[in-house]
Amino acid sequence: MTTEELKKLDRAHTIYSWQAQKDVNPLMLDHADGVMIYDTDGKEYVDFCSGLLNINLGHNNAHVKEAMKAQMDKACYVGTMFGTEPKARLSQMISEVTPGDLDYVFYTNGGAEAIENAIKAARWYTGRHKIYSCWRSYHGATAGAISISGDTRRWSAEPGIPGAVKFFGPYPYRCPFGSTTEEEANQKALDVLKTQIMLDGAHTIAAIFMEPIVGTNGIIIPSKAFMQGVREICDQYGIVLVIDETMGGWGRAGKWFAIEHFDVIPDIITTAKGLTSGYVQLGAMIWNKKIWDYFWEKPFHGGLTYGGHALACAAAIANIEEYKTKNLIEASAQRGLYLENKLLALKEKHPSIGDVRIKGLWACIELTEDREKRTELAGFCDRKRNVSSQLTRIMFENGLYCFNKWDFIFMAPPLIITEQEIDRSVAVISKALEYTDSLIKE
Repeated sequence: MTTEELKKLDRAHTIYSWQAQKDVNPLMLDHADGVMIYDTDGKEYVDFCSGLLNINLGHNNAHVKEAMKAQMDKACYVGTMFGTEPKARLSQMISEVTPGDLDYVFYTNGGAEAIENAIKAARWYTGRHKIYSCWRSYHGATAGAISISGDTRRWSAEPGIPGAVKFFGPYPYRCPFGSTTEEEANQKALDVLKTQIMLDGAHTIAAIFMEPIVGTNGIIIPSKAFMQGVREICDQYGIVLVIDETMGGWGRAGKWFAIEHFDVIPDIITTAKGLTSGYVQLGAMIWNKKIWDYFWEKPFHGGLTYGGHALACAAAIANIEEYKTKNLIEASAQRGLYLENKLLALKEKHPSIGDVRIKGLWACIELTEDREKRTELAGFCDRKRNVSSQLTRIMFENGLYCFNKWDFIFMAPPLIITEQEIDRSVAVISKALEYTDSLIKE
């Protein structure tokens, strides 16, 4: 089929997420290799966001494919009541790289289902019902996960599950409490959280759910003092701390898990994406010892038909082996420093860049109309104008895929990316920023 024939077939029957169907005009992809994706006309693009921030290992990895083929010759699926070698081995391998005593793994199909089961586990463990989570957060699209998410995708699912409560995490660039320094923004956010918990009743709160680094709401990086302060609050009041590593885990932020940057050990980690790099769907909820001990005598009422899928576990084992043998966690940190320098140079060149935030190979440019006043260019939910569509068009035309939203340009390339491929990608971003620069000269 030609590209137009494929697109016509696709648009006749396929529902796309998060947008009006009349506005959908997808790029038709044919194949991928390494950090490159290719459309059905043969044009290549640098995949500078790792698909949906999940293809950490890169496309078409030979070791992962061989492991999957070998497992397919044995069994792709067995019921969840059975044990398998891939499931047992993977659980051990996960326990070896998670921080502290987070050694006990419950498998799901993805990050959202890991969140759902963490909500249940925290409520049963504490006997409480309230779930605290941040504004400017995203935890998934299923009923519980979207209810505790703090971005606009929650609106269509409201009123959502009962007991979901939001609080403000630190956002130094646009602090809701009027702070003028990063330290002040983090301290005020922690102080307000303490007051909110006091007024709400700590004895009613089952868990605090947080992304260790805010993902698709701006790559907002809290201070170590803030995160440790949250851990202290949880310890003081018997609140379960759940850290959502769906995006931040598996080397994305330059460590196995992003929470390691803050010297904090949560009670539960939820994860997915880079666990298999998207080769097969797989997520996980990971408990510490005290939660494991609680459910040793009491049943955990959670289960999914495809939990611990044998083929997915084999893919995850191969992913972890590749992370280790190719030193990709360290590479993420090193390449991240290289990308950071490139992005800071862009900030000097382009007046429409207000802020640059990066940890490992996980970065965001926040755009501004006025750098001194930090005025929004597009604004929250594009309330002033839409710039992301034009940015995306320019990037596609020049062979680059980035995720652009409101005032944000997100970057999360595969961990195997080279400095030359970063240079190529940043050059395209610079070209696209000529457009946003032109808007502030009007």
